Amino acid sequence: MLQKLEHMNTKTEIPVTKLLRTAFYLAIATIVYNLAEGLISVFFGIHDETLALLGFGIDSFVEVLSGAGILHMLIRMKKAGASNITSRDRFEKQALKITGTSFYLLAAGLVTSSVINIITGATPETTRVGIIISVLSVLTMYVLMTWKMRTGKKLHSDAIIADANCTKTCFYLSFILLASSGLYELFGIAWFDIAGSLGIAWFAFKEGKEAFEKAKNNNLSCCCHED
Repeated sequence: MLQKLEHMNTKTEIPVTKLLRTAFYLAIATIVYNLAEGLISVFFGIHDETLALLGFGIDSFVEVLSGAGILHMLIRMKKAGASNITSRDRFEKQALKITGTSFYLLAAGLVTSSVINIITGATPETTRVGIIISVLSVLTMYVLMTWKMRTGKKLHSDAIIADANCTKTCFYLSFILLASSGLYELFGIAWFDIAGSLGIAWFAFKEGKEAFEKAKNNNLSCCCHED
């Protein structure tokens, strides 16, 4: 009888282990993709003088900081069990505060740079790279957020579902970059690039606020907007 119970427990634990492993790999994939996206976006944002692409790239780097906190949380879940982790530890709180501060600085920097570009009349040389990166990001973020949401629901983990909703924010940011880059390439009006950078600044401000709220609440439920 004891052997039968142990066998049943093992069978019920295997799916949880696999799901946590999936969530772990998704977190790593998110970090690696954001690093690559950030490097390319910042390089071409500076090279082509497109503020929207530059802001998008810096946002990707900040998302790496956020991803580090998620990865650390998943490592704790793998060790203690998903249902046993209900609050953030010191590392995760600190990561959220650093992430929130970085988002605020990004928002302030983009607003300031937008004003400078308006005064000086600076315009991008081209936004073709922004179009390519935004299309790739839309596809990648859609796959990541869908997979994360499915995994989080199967695990009944509010934390992983929250991460999926935050990935959805990156999904929306990609559309902002796509719209601003595409419209500038079509019409050559500098205001489209500026509007894109201000849109990214707005999302960065919201993400910064949410990061501090999550650090303050110490709750692994979702603070990111789902819409």
